[in-house]
Parts: sequence; structure tokens; C-alpha cells
Amino acid sequence: MNLKKISVKLSWMLRHCQSPLYIDLNGGWADADVIIKALQERFPDFNRETFELIVAQDEKGRYSFDETGARIRANQGHSIPSVVIEMESPEPPEFLYHGTTYRFLDSIMKEGLKPMTRQFVHISPDYETAVKVGSRHGKPVILKIRARDFKNDSNELYRSSNGVWQAKYVAPEYFTIC
Repeated sequence: MNLKKISVKLSWMLRHCQSPLYIDLNGGWADADVIIKALQERFPDFNRETFELIVAQDEKGRYSFDETGARIRANQGHSIPSVVIEMESPEPPEFLYHGTTYRFLDSIMKEGLKPMTRQFVHISPDYETAVKVGSRHGKPVILKIRARDFKNDSNELYRSSNGVWQAKYVAPEYFTIC
């Protein structure tokens, strides 16, 4: 059983799939048993134990179970516009980071950081994480965001349960290239 393939499918189901819509739009929760059954159609040996293993071992902390373990959700990255995920809005550190690649840099420097097909721009809590994110698509370039200034200027900045910071948009005036 290829756990990586299953994890990719799980991520898609909880963040992007609209037909059938597995998730409740209010909170993004999905019934864990329904998700397991749907994954078993493609991966017949898949079971609850493997499901919990994938969630526990996900290095990015993409998923959360509710307190009973009966429901699961993706912590961020939804492309379905009406999904509302509860996030906190604590005081941010002075700086946060965004990893990207050079091929996107010109437009980012002109137009700012946009969520593109997602609801939010994902922002890393530290430089090292931003490097990993940027490296997924080529040679990384890291943007240093003045997070405290951004929030103090009445911009909304959230943190998901796995520590990823998020904003609807970050104007170029708030970041520099590291």
C-alpha cells in the first residue's frame, strides 16, 4: 500500500473535492468513516489504522481529528470558496516567511502575495520551513514578511492549528527578499 498516494488523495478529498462534497462547509469537517470507505474504493486494503497513521505521520500537520476521532479536516489549503475553517488570530512574531520560486518573483513583487486557487496565502513561521515550501517547485526564494506591521495596519492574519500563518493578501510593501 502506497501511503504517499493515499495521503495525496486524502488531501484532495478534504481540500478540493466538490463532487461529491465530503466536507461540511462550516468548519471543513468530514465524517472519518465516510472518508475511509471512499478511500477503500481505490485502496482496498486501507483501514482505520492506516488512516490514523497517515494523519499522525504527516510532516506538515495537514490534518486534524476532532476530539472524538469521528471527524477529520484539512487544516488549510482549501480551494472550495465557501469552506470556513476556524483559525486563531494571535499576535504574530515580528517576521514571518513565504517560500516561492524565482519564476513567480516578478509578479509577486508587483502584485503582492495572492492566494491564487486557494482561500489564503500560506505563510511559514520560520525561514527553514519557507525554504522547504519554495523548494517544491524549483530553486527557492524566500520573502521576509513584516508580520507585526502587517497586522498592526489592520490586515487580517490567522494561524491554523498546525502553525501555518495565513492571510487573504499581502501587499509588496510588507515583504523583502531574504
